[in-house]
Amino acid sequence: LTNYHVPQGVGDIVMIQSDHTGAVDILSAELETADLLGEQRKAQPPPLAAPTMWTTEKMKEFKAKMGKEKNGRMVVKRGEVVTVRVPTHPEGKCICWEFATDDYDIGFGVYFDWTTVTSTAITVQVSDSSDEEDEEEDDEIEGLSPAGDVERGSKSCLRNRYGEIMPVYRRNSHREVQAGSHEYPGEGIYLLKFDNSYSLLRNKTLFFHVYYTS
Repeated sequence: LTNYHVPQGVGDIVMIQSDHTGAVDILSAELETADLLGEQRKAQPPPLAAPTMWTTEKMKEFKAKMGKEKNGRMVVKRGEVVTVRVPTHPEGKCICWEFATDDYDIGFGVYFDWTTVTSTAITVQVSDSSDEEDEEEDDEIEGLSPAGDVERGSKSCLRNRYGEIMPVYRRNSHREVQAGSHEYPGEGIYLLKFDNSYSLLRNKTLFFHVYYTS
C-alpha cells in the first residue's frame, strides 16, 4: 500500500482510495500521527547519565606532565572545534579525562555515539565551526531544535544515534584543571569536544589526558 503524505490538522480524517479496486480506507489522522511519533521515539537512543565532574589546582604539575607526553598537548586554533573520539574499551567500564589551557578558557562538552566499535584507537578530528554547523544541519533529526552555542550549552542530540552527556560550555581551564568521568552506557564512541569557535583572535594551547578504568 503506497504511503501518501497529506497536510493534516488535529482531528482530521484521511481518506485513501485504491487505484485498483476503488475501495476507500478511512484513517484517523490522530492515530496515524501517534504511530509516527511512536516510531520516532523508538529510534531515539536511551538517555545518558550525567558525568562526575571535579577540578584540581595542580596546574603546573599537570601541564609539565602532559607536556612530556607524545599526544598530551595540542593547539586549538581560533574558530576551530577539536573532537577527540574515544571508543569504549572491552576491558574498561569508565572513561576519565583531564584538561587545562594556557591563559584563556575553552568550551568543552561530551557526547556519545551509539555505534559498533571496530578499533580502540583514539582519533582527533578538527573542523571549522561553520563546517560543523553544516554537518549538523545535514544530519539533524526533523523536529529537534538546533544545537545551542558554546555560551549557553547545547540542548539537543546532534544526530539520531548521538546522545548528549554534557553540553558544551566554556570552562575556566586556564585557572583549574578540569576533570571528569563517565561510566560506559554500552558499546560506542565518546566524543569529547573542545570548542574554540567563539574566539576570533586567540588560539588555545590545550593540555589533555584521557584514559579508561575497570
